[in-house]
Amino acid sequence: MRIERRAELSRAAQLGAPFVAVAFTLLVTSLLVAWAGAPVGRAYALLLEGGFGSVFAWTETLTRATPLILTGLAAAVAFKARLFNIGAEGQLYAGALAAVAVGGLHGGTEFEVSPWLLFPLMMAAAALAGALLLLGPALMKSRLGVDEVVTTLLLNFIVLLFVSMMLDGPMKDPTAMGWPQSVVLQDALQLDKLVPRTRVHTGLLWALVLALLLWALFKHTTTGFEIRAVGANARASAFAGMPVGWVTVKVALLSGALAGLAGAIEVAGRTSYVTLDMSPGYGYTGIVIAMLAALNPLGVVAAAVFVAGILVGADSMSRAVDVPTYIADVIVSVSLLAMLVATMMAQYRVVWRGPQTPSAKAQGAG
Repeated sequence: MRIERRAELSRAAQLGAPFVAVAFTLLVTSLLVAWAGAPVGRAYALLLEGGFGSVFAWTETLTRATPLILTGLAAAVAFKARLFNIGAEGQLYAGALAAVAVGGLHGGTEFEVSPWLLFPLMMAAAALAGALLLLGPALMKSRLGVDEVVTTLLLNFIVLLFVSMMLDGPMKDPTAMGWPQSVVLQDALQLDKLVPRTRVHTGLLWALVLALLLWALFKHTTTGFEIRAVGANARASAFAGMPVGWVTVKVALLSGALAGLAGAIEVAGRTSYVTLDMSPGYGYTGIVIAMLAALNPLGVVAAAVFVAGILVGADSMSRAVDVPTYIADVIVSVSLLAMLVATMMAQYRVVWRGPQTPSAKAQGAG
């Protein structure tokens, strides 16, 4: 038995891989649902109804999907160039903290700034904070060969400790009755709601536009071609004259900026202040979403909505049939593994060869 790369990649197999992965995931997790003593059909019906079964469910799903789209895009653009950014969680918090530092600490001061000027400054600060946080590991990789998986992962914990220090220190809200949270963002800087009396906000439109722009970047620009080429083979790209180090820096700045914007949009659209539990792992889940989408920016949108619907629907399912909400994390994790296997099988095939006779072996050797 051996694994061989297929001579031609089937477009149908590549497009069908995500659906096969999802079907396999639902089949596997149905065993866990049955093990918990719940009816599988009703549990999945409640899962879908809780995530997509009503206007309210859709608004909650889209609210949850907004930061996931941005962190998924951050992972997708980095992974395209084989810069394995595992630090989107820290970059998200860095962006959120920078946004509040610019947009929350000016109210009531003698230097009053117009919201029309302060809002783009706030978003730029968030993007810059996330970009600079990834720039260091990218330079260490390109100049010193340091593994960026380790550096970006460890930076997450450093950033969270820094955020904790700031929330208990200079940026602590004096009106929060001792609760560790930042000052509140100015009302004029908070994003509008897309649907009245719901939590879904215009940050969703930001995420969709950025996904479309990133798709156009990969598809129609020289920079996008360079990113794809460096990701396919960095040594061959350098031999062809491409500035591999500069491409890595650009990818790092773009990826970190997207994750930083996720933090700013989450603050401006949903929480209005920073807390240590603001993100339930959006940065890590973004990696799963990028892989489910096969690093396609438009696919990231669909994958983010799917994962968000699973996470939101799991709460409804848990209350109705007493299935632990952690089943949602299992579904997301298994779907990632299934997607990796399905993608590999779309590109490779398993070849079975029977036992060879001595003469056949001799011919093969010859």
